[in-house]
Amino acid sequence: MIETTAGREFPLREAHSLVRDLMTPNPWIYWADFIFHISLGWTAFLAVLSMPLFSAWQFPLFIIATLAFYRAAIFIHELAHLKTGTFGLFRLVWNVTCGIPLLIPSFTYDGVHNDHHKRDVYGTAKDGEYVPFATLRPVIMVGYVLLSFILPLFFIIRFLVLTPLSYFIPPLRKLVWERASSLTIDMNYKREENAIRSDRHWKLQEFAAFVFITAVVACIALGVLTYYFLVFWYVIAMFIFFINSLRTLSAHAYRNPGDQPMEFHEQYLDSINVPGNLFITALWAPVGLRYHATHHLFMSLPYHNLGEAQRRLVNGLSDNTLYLKTVRTSMWDALRRIWGEASANTHGHQADVANSDTTFEDGVRRQRNA
Repeated sequence: MIETTAGREFPLREAHSLVRDLMTPNPWIYWADFIFHISLGWTAFLAVLSMPLFSAWQFPLFIIATLAFYRAAIFIHELAHLKTGTFGLFRLVWNVTCGIPLLIPSFTYDGVHNDHHKRDVYGTAKDGEYVPFATLRPVIMVGYVLLSFILPLFFIIRFLVLTPLSYFIPPLRKLVWERASSLTIDMNYKREENAIRSDRHWKLQEFAAFVFITAVVACIALGVLTYYFLVFWYVIAMFIFFINSLRTLSAHAYRNPGDQPMEFHEQYLDSINVPGNLFITALWAPVGLRYHATHHLFMSLPYHNLGEAQRRLVNGLSDNTLYLKTVRTSMWDALRRIWGEASANTHGHQADVANSDTTFEDGVRRQRNA
C-alpha cells in the first residue's frame, strides 16, 4: 500500500493483482494495427498527390492520411517500452515505413522517454518530457503548441543539413546529439551521451533519414517528384505535431516545479486518464495514450491491454477513489483545468477549477514534512 497526499492509501498491490495477467504484448495486434494504418496513410497520401488541387476528395483523404500516419507514428512510444531485444523486425519495419519517412526515427525517443518514467527523474529538470505548465504563464502553453508549425522544418534541417555537416565537425556532432536528437517538450533538455536503450544502431537510422530527405529534395529538383510531395508531407507532419502537442498537454497536470523528485504516487496523481470513447478519443490519443495515468502506474502494460486494465481497476479496486482522481472527461476538460491553474497561479491565487485535485501540492508538502 502507498500512502497518498490525501491521507488515504493507494492499493498498489491490489491493483497489480488485477492486471498482472495483462503484461504480455501480442505481436499479432501490433503488426495488424501498424500495417493497416501505415498502409492507409501512404495510400491516402499518394491519392491526395494524384488529385487536382482542392478537388472534392482531396481534403477528406488528407484528414485520413494525417490521422493514419499519426497513429502509426505513435507506435514510437511502444517501441520505447518494449523489452530490449524483442520486436526487432517490427522496429525495423516501423523505421523504414514510418519513422524515417517522417524524420522521427525511433532513436529520437529511445532512452529519452524511459528517463521520463524514472522516479528520480520524472518532473525534474532532467525530464525532457516535463515542463511545469500549471505553474507558468498560460502563454507558455500557447507557445508550445504553436511550435508544432515549425517542427517539421527543424527536422528537415537536422537531417538534411546538420547530419552531413556533423560528420566532419566533431563539436557540431556533439551539439546535434545533445540538443537536436530527442523528441522532448523541454527546449532546455540536454541528451546524455549514453541515453540509448534499444536502438544501438541509431547511426544507421540517422543516415537513412538523411538519405531519404536528400532523395526527396533531389527528385523534386530533377522533376521526378512534384514539389507538392514535400508541401503535403510538411502539412501532414505539422498537424501530427499539433495534435500531439494538445494530447501532451492533456497527459499530465504539470504541477511539479522541478526542484525535487516526486514520489511514485505523486507521479501517478500528476498523470491523466481520458478514457472517452474508442471512436473519438482514440483519434487524438491513439495506441493506448488515453490511459496515460494507468500507463504510468504500470508502464509495462502493452497498449492493447490498457483499456481492459482501466475497466478492471475502476470496477475491481476495493476503493477506487484515488484511482479516479486522474480521470478527465475529455481533452477540453484536461486543457481547461491546466489553463485555469496556470492562470490562477500566475495571478498569485489558488486555482479554482471544478473537480480538480487542488490540494495536491499542499498534501505533498505535508507528507514531506511529516
